[in-house]
Amino acid sequence: MAAPHIFIDHPRAVGESYTQHAGFALRFAGQLAMAAGAAAVHAVCPALFDHSASARVKRLHAQLCDDPARGEAYLSRVA
Repeated sequence: MAAPHIFIDHPRAVGESYTQHAGFALRFAGQLAMAAGAAAVHAVCPALFDHSASARVKRLHAQLCDDPARGEAYLSRVA
């Protein structure tokens, strides 16, 4: 029995297997969590992590959009 399309269509669209995509997405989520933590600390004490969250988000955005297949898939959803 083949895997349901909900698990394979999007990973294929960005040139990955389900497992590769899951790994990328989990690493991406971890980086977002770190950015959120830095932003939360910055909210309490503005002298700390004054550029950490925004710099991490910019790097993640570049990582997402610099890959041609991933960038097209992403931009087609947010446009």
